[in-house]
Amino acid sequence: MPTAHWYTHPPARSWVCPPAPRDAAAFHAALPGYAPSPLRELPSLAVELGVRRVFVKDESSRLGLPAFKILGASWAIHRALAEAPGERLVTATDGNHGRAVARTARLLGLAAHVFVPDAVHPAATAAIEAEGARVTRVFGPYDDAVRDAAEEAGRAPGAVLIQDTALPGYTRIPGWITEGYGTLFGEIDAQLRALGAEPAGLVAVPVGVGSLAQAAVTHYRVPRDAPPPSLLGVEPDTAACVLTSLTAGRPTTVPTGATVMAGLNCGTPSGAAWPVLRDGLDTAVAVTDADSIRAARDLAALGVSSGPCGAATLAGARAAFSAAERRAALAEHADRTVVLLSTEGAEANPHAPNSH
Repeated sequence: MPTAHWYTHPPARSWVCPPAPRDAAAFHAALPGYAPSPLRELPSLAVELGVRRVFVKDESSRLGLPAFKILGASWAIHRALAEAPGERLVTATDGNHGRAVARTARLLGLAAHVFVPDAVHPAATAAIEAEGARVTRVFGPYDDAVRDAAEEAGRAPGAVLIQDTALPGYTRIPGWITEGYGTLFGEIDAQLRALGAEPAGLVAVPVGVGSLAQAAVTHYRVPRDAPPPSLLGVEPDTAACVLTSLTAGRPTTVPTGATVMAGLNCGTPSGAAWPVLRDGLDTAVAVTDADSIRAARDLAALGVSSGPCGAATLAGARAAFSAAERRAALAEHADRTVVLLSTEGAEANPHAPNSH
């Protein structure tokens, strides 16, 4: 449990970083079945939140999978195998990343070995196995699964670790995964322009170890013509490692518990993401399972399939816009164009909102 459920540091909006490499976007565009995921406008949410426009980036069907993770996994695997061909891909996952690695391995004719913490629902594990991967269940939290995957890759000949958590001495592949996520934000910019909308004033991002949020920061904190948006990181209140770290001013590991936001159930920030989030993430909030479940139900009623991890951003936006002091801490133009990243469809997470 974090010491506080809200963090704000407005000076982060003036921090700038070099542009991230854009090679991944062309790679993704050349993949069979590629298309930008939909950016759906939901006027009723704009009325509820008291903002001009709300858009949801709907990742419920991305290259044949019900989550965004294949953007990072496919690009990192492409880069890694180009430098050092391997026969087997190894990773740890809370669900969606492991399935993306397993799918990419199957398409390339490679074996995959995926380590899964015991909190992951058996249906999510079965989906990974259905991709042809070997699954090892770890009787511990996500951090333990990451450790076991790294140890297995280190001792197995021909194995390549494809992990989205940067570890000491292991940063290049997590960096490529983060680069792959950048495709999503480039799509958002183009889609907002095509819809005649103003640039994003607030972007809400689900946070696990922080790699997707890192991609958001490196996309929106480059020098740009438009005023910088507020970037809102959203975590479960039972696993808010980034919010707790931001509040403490240093990377902090937190104990994790059960949560319907299984893909965000991470206790330690990625080492590569941490300095970027520390300097460039201006707001963060922790939300409850009940708030996430309600948000998933509300999105479903509006025609957007979203699992609890994806719907967490709506719960976070509600928390951010519900209090005057919180609204005042956001960018002045945050209430013009709000973008919520719904990073998974309901199919990705068996903890369906209607089952609670």
